[in-house]
Amino acid sequence: MEIRIYYEDTDCGGVVYYAKYLKYFERARTHYLEERGLSVAGLRDVGTQFMVVHAELDYRSPGRYGETLVIETTLASVSQASFTFAHVRRERSSERLVVEGSAKLVAVDEQLKIKRLDKPTLAALQGPPQTRS
Repeated sequence: MEIRIYYEDTDCGGVVYYAKYLKYFERARTHYLEERGLSVAGLRDVGTQFMVVHAELDYRSPGRYGETLVIETTLASVSQASFTFAHVRRERSSERLVVEGSAKLVAVDEQLKIKRLDKPTLAALQGPPQTRS
């Protein structure tokens, strides 16, 4: 997945404001789910939501206004009720490492109580992206 850095993403020095990377993580996770046929809205409609319980970032080099970041998102671990995504962001043209991080999410119901994921959702999470025709 690619994300272009716009002026709104940066501080006064033209460097990506640190909190923006968390938004980029969110976009990448949503993209990962959608590639596997999972819709955040669809899961919510059947009583499953995901909540971030832990996130961490390691800044390696500055992302700058006008650059495009390539984001690689993988599933680092999964259990019956939680999963952790790993994210690596590189600048597209130079492949310079910009930031690495992870986010652990838990599945919750409408009352925000932790719940187990059903087998089809677990299989989709762990499966390859679906091909589009």
